[in-house]
Amino acid sequence: MKYQKIDSNLFIKNRKNFLGRMKPNSIAFFNSNDIYPVSADSTLPFEQHRDIFYLSGVDQEESVLMLCPSCSDQNLREVLFLKETDEHIAVWEGPKLNKKQAFETSGIKSVFWLDEMENIIDKVMSECETIYYNHNEHYRAKVEMETREERFNKWLKGKYPDKLKERSNPILQHFRSIKDPIELELIQKACDITNRGFRRVLNFVKDGVWEYEIEAEFIHEFLRNRSKRFAYTPIIASGNNANILHYIENNKQCKNGELILMDVGAEYANYSSDMTRTIPVSGRYSKRQKDIYNAVLRVKNEATKMLIPGTDWKAYHVEVGKLMTSELLSLGLLDKSDVQNESKEKPAYKKYFMHGTSHHMGLDTHDYGLLEEPMTENMVFTVEPGIYLPEEGFGIRLEDDVVIQKDGAPVNLMKDIPIEVEEIENLMNK
Repeated sequence: MKYQKIDSNLFIKNRKNFLGRMKPNSIAFFNSNDIYPVSADSTLPFEQHRDIFYLSGVDQEESVLMLCPSCSDQNLREVLFLKETDEHIAVWEGPKLNKKQAFETSGIKSVFWLDEMENIIDKVMSECETIYYNHNEHYRAKVEMETREERFNKWLKGKYPDKLKERSNPILQHFRSIKDPIELELIQKACDITNRGFRRVLNFVKDGVWEYEIEAEFIHEFLRNRSKRFAYTPIIASGNNANILHYIENNKQCKNGELILMDVGAEYANYSSDMTRTIPVSGRYSKRQKDIYNAVLRVKNEATKMLIPGTDWKAYHVEVGKLMTSELLSLGLLDKSDVQNESKEKPAYKKYFMHGTSHHMGLDTHDYGLLEEPMTENMVFTVEPGIYLPEEGFGIRLEDDVVIQKDGAPVNLMKDIPIEVEEIENLMNK
């Protein structure tokens, strides 16, 4: 792995939290992701399933975590099953985790090879009444293929049909949404890497540059700072491309007079950052561009202040809508009749700002988090308002990542990333 070793106390604590929510005489399993084929003998780069990583720190394919807190054999209450390495694998792929390394990574003492798994499961299952099944229940998820986790779940249900069934995901949704200090350090690292990439790009952008060249500058800086990839598919959208919310082609040439909306983030140790900045190709904003930009910035700054313990996620978005409506009225993009005639389902501001303002962030860019629960200390949220003007040929979005505090305004993990008009212009014209 490119990232430096993570303190195993993080994973020990995460397991303790999860175990504390399990029913008596129960057992839970968590699987690594598949390695997905492309064609012929090609595969996509392996990405570890975030749940097993969260609970163990193991970042390796074909790994399984078993948790059985009531097991009479204390050595089988926390178990890792790993793919056994050999000389052939070591030569062609590099060495896999041995048992000592797995313990150092996870804090789990009982580590077995995969060929021992079925016998051990049979042994502990005789003491269990309930199996916790892990499914992807994220509110944005569209599961269109059978994953390794689901194949394992199907095998469990077939082999132990009489066991009671529970869901792991609500427990994970709760705990994964509240970040440990170690996790916050890792997210901050990802944000710091993103900062380095953005500053590099500010010195690179000029008339005639291509969107994909900007993308290349970002990934160059990310890789040299221990990020293995973008946290998500980057958006480098110049001119009218900025009005396509999920524009990822990144194949247009940038021209003076245009703005470039860049929604880009580095990852570090599987933890995400999520930044959006909008900069002028020429290094100078026009007056109109500056007016729209500062309106978006004011909404972002005021919305950020609302992210405090106890805030309701849905109510928060309603209040942000009011802020945006006020700015759009001031800009002349809306008039009073637009607001008077709006409906609850379709507020007037949605014509220019059609997406949400904030989402949970952490191990996933759109991280787990129960939207029905009030905001809590150490949750990490994005703040990303925007105004999109296809008839004027540009769109502006600004986005930072913030941590909710026990008292007062949240801490901005991207406070060092330039965002004010004057600072961006000064850096681009040094």
